[in-house]
Amino acid sequence: MTATARLTIAGSSASIPRPDRACSSYLVDDGETPIVLDLGTGALANLRRYADYDRLSAVVISHMHADHFIDLIPLRYALRYGSRRRANKLPVHLPPGGLAMLRTLVSAFANEGGEFLSDVFEIGEYDPSAPLLIDGATLRFAPTSHYIPAFAVRWDRHGASVTYSADTAPDQRVVELARESDVFLCEATLRVGEDEPGVRGHSTAADAATMARDAGVRRLVLTHYGEESTALDLDESARPIFDGEIVVADDHRIFDL
Repeated sequence: MTATARLTIAGSSASIPRPDRACSSYLVDDGETPIVLDLGTGALANLRRYADYDRLSAVVISHMHADHFIDLIPLRYALRYGSRRRANKLPVHLPPGGLAMLRTLVSAFANEGGEFLSDVFEIGEYDPSAPLLIDGATLRFAPTSHYIPAFAVRWDRHGASVTYSADTAPDQRVVELARESDVFLCEATLRVGEDEPGVRGHSTAADAATMARDAGVRRLVLTHYGEESTALDLDESARPIFDGEIVVADDHRIFDL
């Protein structure tokens, strides 16, 4: 295991950013291959404290809800006009169907000249059924239970592992992907007793703890929660279910893997 491998929380909010907090974004960096999992609202400013945007190896997007990808736009401006330039284009890996949606969104900026995305990004859509290799790191995916197609992501390199649930209701496919992970980074959007109308697409802290327990992970990191939730509430909901380490994510927290 690489001693310098770290998980940094660049954004931990659900779709409405908590005060002074960004939406979902997580940097996994082993000192050689910094990979960003999601880049939600406001996350780029936080991310810049920990990794220069020209140094990133890739950005991987779990699903095409704005709170998980919208800061690709300011990242594009940074790469095109910022003082730090790259010798090559930054790989951005979108879920199936994501490229058409992103192109539609940025079509409003077409009058700026050039190709708004491809002038700085090498954009593609990953195959969720196959491993994605990025400079020695292996990423694997599993579909989640959400309102649109979404994919949990597992990062492995040199014996260290992080599984990110993306947005999901309790799902055995996510459990299998997370099996024996060092860190299970799991959403906890719903508060205790909160019900979603219709088809579920999110989890409570207790749901996250159940998935963590069933997957046999070492550490559970609860994330993607709103301002109505407190760290104490989330911890107290999860602790009776999962007896491993439990941490409530907050922007700028760093975890050694």
